[in-house]
Amino acid sequence: QVQLVESGGGLVQAGGSLRLACAASGRNFSNVAMGWFRQAPGKEREFVAAISRNGRSTTAADSVKGRFSISRDNAKNTVYLEMNSLKHEDSAVYYCAARPYPWIDVRGYEYWGQGTQVTVSS
Repeated sequence: QVQLVESGGGLVQAGGSLRLACAASGRNFSNVAMGWFRQAPGKEREFVAAISRNGRSTTAADSVKGRFSISRDNAKNTVYLEMNSLKHEDSAVYYCAARPYPWIDVRGYEYWGQGTQVTVSS
């Protein structure tokens, strides 16, 4: 079991930045790959970014490449999502997730946080 708690969401103007954090507890954090997803009202949840267990491999959705970056600090059991040049269409509830494998993928996530709201005003 992995418990995940997101933080750092809020209201920001278009063009601004936010840094989300996800604190993990339970299963050995350094053995699992982590990801960020988001869901806007009326839309399906979509993949945002993922990072391997050791942080050496990352991937991101085309819609956020060059603006968002994912990182992790295994000593702190925390994964981050740095979001820059935010757009109105980035507004969503952002979820942190863990998959019980060391490598990255857009699927296979078994543990989820409660989410944190990000609202970008245009």
